[in-house]
Amino acid sequence: MSSGKILVAQGGGPTAVINQSLVGVVLEARRFREVTRVYGARHGVRGVVNEDFLDLTQETSHNLELVAGTPAAALGSTRDKPDLAYCRAMFEVLRAHQIEHFFNIGGNDSADTTRIVDDEARQAGYPLRCIHIPKTIDNDLVGNDHTPGFPSAARFVAQAFAGANLDNAALPGVYVGVVMGRHAGFLTAASALGKKFPDDGPHLIYVPERIFELGRFLADVKAVHERHGRCVIAVSEGIHDASGQSVVEQLAKDLERDAHGNVQLSGTGALADLLCDQIRDKLKIKRVRGDTFGYLQRSFVGCVSDVDQREAREVGEKAVQFALWGDRSGSVAIKRTGFYSADYELVPLDAVAGKTRTMEDEFITASGTDVTDAFRLYLRPLLGSGMPDAYRLRGARVAKLRG
Repeated sequence: MSSGKILVAQGGGPTAVINQSLVGVVLEARRFREVTRVYGARHGVRGVVNEDFLDLTQETSHNLELVAGTPAAALGSTRDKPDLAYCRAMFEVLRAHQIEHFFNIGGNDSADTTRIVDDEARQAGYPLRCIHIPKTIDNDLVGNDHTPGFPSAARFVAQAFAGANLDNAALPGVYVGVVMGRHAGFLTAASALGKKFPDDGPHLIYVPERIFELGRFLADVKAVHERHGRCVIAVSEGIHDASGQSVVEQLAKDLERDAHGNVQLSGTGALADLLCDQIRDKLKIKRVRGDTFGYLQRSFVGCVSDVDQREAREVGEKAVQFALWGDRSGSVAIKRTGFYSADYELVPLDAVAGKTRTMEDEFITASGTDVTDAFRLYLRPLLGSGMPDAYRLRGARVAKLRG
C-alpha cells in the first residue's frame, strides 16, 4: 500500500530563489490526492541521514508564499559530498520512513547524490522516484540553458559593476572585482551587462575558460589605463595558468583549503589583494582598489530577477509532475524556446551528475578579455525587468579665459 510520502532537501550554496523551488514542490504536491505528507530534510542530505525532518504539510500556504520570496535556504543546506556509504545510509532512512519520492534541490554534486540513491533503490527493488531540481549561481549544470539562482546573482554582478564603474569614473584608478566561479565564468561575464557607454567598465574580463598569464594581464591593464585614465576589471576566482594551477596558488604564501581539499577561493580577499599588489608594484599605479564579491551575490535580498523567481518555482512544480505523472527519476532541465521563453524536460540523472558546463566559445571574444554580443543576448532576458540605468552629463565645456 502506498504511503504517499514525499521528502525534499536543499543542498550546496544558497541562492536568492532556491526557496521558490522548495515551495513549488510543496504546493504542487498538495494538488495530488495520493500525496499524504511532504517532509523537508533540515540541512540537506545531512538531515536525511540524521532523520532530521520537518513536516511541511502543516505549513500554511500563506507562510509558504512568504518563504518563497525570501532568499537563502529555508530548510538549511550542507556542503557534505556523499560517497556510496553515505548514500546507502540515506536510502535506508528513506525506506524506513516509507518515502516514495525524493526531491533534491542543488547543483551537479546534488545530482550525483540523487543518482546514487536512485541506483540503490532500484537495486533493492524499492519503489522510490528520485528527482534532481537544478540550482546553482555558477550556471554550470550541463543540459540546461541556464540554472535557477544564476540570473539573480548575475543581476547583482551586473548592477554592482555598473556602480563600481561610476565610482571609478568619478575617482579614476584601477578597480579589481573578483567574482565566484571556480571552473565556469558565466557569473563574472555577467559584469558586462552593466555597461552602457563604450568607455564604461568592466574594460577587462577574465574567466576560467581562458588561460591567465600574469604578464599579459599587466600589459592589458597598462594599455587600458593609458587609454582611459582608469581601468575596471572583472576576474573569476578560478583563473589559472596553462598548467591548470590557480593564480591564487601561484601568488599566495598561505593557502586555505575547504573540506574537500580544494584551495579556498570563495569568501576570501586573497586574489583581489594579490592582483592589486601586482598592479601597484609592476605598473606603479597608485590608486588601485580591489573587492571580493564572495557570498554577497548569492542571496542578496534587494536584487532578484523576476524571471529567475518564476522559473525556480516552475522547476519545483515540474519536478512533482514528472515524478507523479511520469513515474520516473531524473533531473529537471530548463530549455530555451522562442526569443525568450522556457520549457522543461526531465533528463537522465547520469547526464547531469558530476559534470560541469563551462562558457561556450561563442560567448568569449578572441582576445579572451571580453564577452560577445551573443552572450549579452543570451543573458539579458534572464536578468528580469526593472534593471536600473545610469546617465551622464552631456558635458558642454566652458572655454578657458586664461589659457
